[in-house]
Amino acid sequence: MKAKLLVRQRVEMGDAAFAELVIWQLPQALKGSTHLFKYRLAYVAQGECVLRYDNEAGKGDHRHCLGAETVYAFSSPRTLAADFFQDIERYRHEHLDH
Repeated sequence: MKAKLLVRQRVEMGDAAFAELVIWQLPQALKGSTHLFKYRLAYVAQGECVLRYDNEAGKGDHRHCLGAETVYAFSSPRTLAADFFQDIERYRHEHLDH
């Protein structure tokens, strides 16, 4: 099986903000991951990426928020997207980015 693109979506979230989601299903897990998905989800506000979830080969599942990197406990693509949009809402509320 080749890698299969599951999601490639850009969601406009106001005049100067958008979310971009890309999720692939892989034939085998990436080094550092225990699942068959490769992903990058980013929230960009005012031209700056302020929130990103990804799983680089060798680095495993993690998220970046305002320069800080933390481990992310991946369970499914659906939960990943839900967690991501929940973090966006939290960020927007805290930074009045409506």
